[in-house]
Amino acid sequence: MAVSQRALLLEVHEKPPVLTGILLSFQHIFAMFGATILVPLILGMPVSVALFASGLGTLIYRFATKAKVPVYLGSSFAYISAMAVAIEQMGGDIGAAQTGIVLVGLVYVSAAALVKLIGTRWIDTLLPPIVIGPMIMVIGLGLAGSAVTNAGFVAGGDVRHMFVAVATFLITAFVNTKAKGFFKIIPFLIGIVGGYLIALAIGLVDFTPVLQARWFELPGFILPFQTPWFSSYRPYFGPEALAIVPVALVTISEHIGDHTVLGKICDREFMKEPGLNRTLIGDGVATAVSALIGGPANTTYGENTGVIGMTRIASVSVIRNAALFAIGLSFLGKFTALISTIPSPVLGGMAILLYGVIASNGLKVLIEEQVDFGMVRNLIIASSMLVLGLGGATLELPLLTLSGTALSALAGIILNLILPKEV
Repeated sequence: MAVSQRALLLEVHEKPPVLTGILLSFQHIFAMFGATILVPLILGMPVSVALFASGLGTLIYRFATKAKVPVYLGSSFAYISAMAVAIEQMGGDIGAAQTGIVLVGLVYVSAAALVKLIGTRWIDTLLPPIVIGPMIMVIGLGLAGSAVTNAGFVAGGDVRHMFVAVATFLITAFVNTKAKGFFKIIPFLIGIVGGYLIALAIGLVDFTPVLQARWFELPGFILPFQTPWFSSYRPYFGPEALAIVPVALVTISEHIGDHTVLGKICDREFMKEPGLNRTLIGDGVATAVSALIGGPANTTYGENTGVIGMTRIASVSVIRNAALFAIGLSFLGKFTALISTIPSPVLGGMAILLYGVIASNGLKVLIEEQVDFGMVRNLIIASSMLVLGLGGATLELPLLTLSGTALSALAGIILNLILPKEV
């Protein structure tokens, strides 16, 4: 018997009361903030621009999908290595990296046009439940290492970090399972605040960035032309830029996987309505626009999908307001700095729960679709996908490198097509 779907508390088109909605939106901001600012920090790009671009990109995505998909876009980790190489090869100039990301956005739009032309029936053929389930599990569990590291559960880890991570996890878990009424729908906000206060009490919070920041300042936009107010970069279409483009094949695979996860949580088929072509256009245009203002590539965020999965609040208005708040906050130097002082174990404790929810939805797909693991064929497909996706397997090709979710998905698709059906 299939497991029943727990009903959403707020459907995609529904709106919460104003005050409730504000808190729900800030919950999404907290969920995405750590990862979104980490990418520009690694690449030496303006954090304020990445935050602004995440909000603007989410609004672009909302428009492209006719406000039918509760997705938040944040900074993509997939392009870090390729962008870092391009920046280094250009002597610190980000022109090549940004040009490459704009081209990635155009690849997404081209893929959307292809989907519009040939339809989406191929999705059911290439991605049956036996492929989708393990793919979703790999997406969630593939992020597990990051969550565990941030939580401090590593060799030689600080006991204080572990304590804060566990406290954050337990506060969030107990609020989600035991709280009543309003508090039950903001477990992550309560968990982060509780974990932050505990971290503050034991000396893990550094307020130096807050003291140094200004109250109001313009994001450090880096535009592809010179103005009296902003610095500029010169678009560059050389090999350093073009080397970034093949990574789009990997992130398009992840895009499909992320929307499959969200679809299962919301009990909808987003790749058919509003359609994969629209979600690809939204993601691609958002990425290109982010690059044009000096930000990193955008991508759908598993952290925010996890929030939806736990709270059962799928309202696109909540996501829209989170995007607007993110844009506003990118101009408030001290507030942005305050959010950045949230210690990594607080984010790690929350991430353990969020990423686990994503992985569990993959298991849920297999159960609900009654996938028969008595069939050797299914065992082979699932086991190979899990091992390749979680074992650090990498396949280096002339134009791109496949690993993680993309390699796992490719293996599952091929095996599903070539292995004979059992009777």
